[in-house]
Amino acid sequence: MRFASLPWYALPETEAAQDALWHVVAEHLRRQGVLDIPEQLVHRISVISVLTDPDLLIGQCCGYDLIYGFASCVTLVATPRFGVPGCDGANYRSFVLVRQDCPAEDLEGLRGGVCAINSFNSHSGTNALRGLVAPLCRNGGFFSGVEVTGGHLSSLALLKTGRVDTMAMDCVLHALLARHRPQALAGTRTLCQSESVPAPPFITSSSNDHGLVAKLRAALDSAFRDEASADARTALMLAGIEQVPLQDYARILDVERTTLHHGYKELHATTPVRSA
Repeated sequence: MRFASLPWYALPETEAAQDALWHVVAEHLRRQGVLDIPEQLVHRISVISVLTDPDLLIGQCCGYDLIYGFASCVTLVATPRFGVPGCDGANYRSFVLVRQDCPAEDLEGLRGGVCAINSFNSHSGTNALRGLVAPLCRNGGFFSGVEVTGGHLSSLALLKTGRVDTMAMDCVLHALLARHRPQALAGTRTLCQSESVPAPPFITSSSNDHGLVAKLRAALDSAFRDEASADARTALMLAGIEQVPLQDYARILDVERTTLHHGYKELHATTPVRSA
């Protein structure tokens, strides 16, 4: 049975808005003649389950997964535009965070520190950061240690307690936390920003045919123009939706290639790290 899930930026504070947005999208899917539409979003489901299930109707994933890790499992449907600082059209970027009292004025000031990453297959938490650090590496290294935390919020907690010195978080989650959980960001500041790449895309299972994909795109486009979704879109900081070519997501791999060019392999899955 088909299902829909939007695990990106799924905070308890945004769950009601996600559900409201889905109800509008589902109505526009019905107008497109799509059958077997789930009435509700599936919440609190693992990302791997979303990406690999052939019954996925609509989901969302990291751009890194779209073109690399799970490229054979999913199909690009559309790219959201977020109306938050750090976004430019359908592009977004990561903020490199440090504690407020950190003396570093630039990335060089973090040399020899400890960084936290959410996972190795994350662009915003890992790939974007290593792209910034790679030109500064020496003998393939820059930090004295790396901790893999499993999520941005866990990385943020370690940063605030002083267990790590820096982390990267995408600007959309940063904006949502600033609105809903300002205390979570209290005592931190943005040191610098990464280059922008296309935002985490809306996807469907690669098992779905081209006809259904076209209907999904049309339904999302009309739903995002529907006044009935306005409050939900505002709550989710969604400014619109675009049809971004798949090849534009290759900029994410360009970042990875830059790290290899500089011989920087520290933030790589084959490098020994500490698990938080």
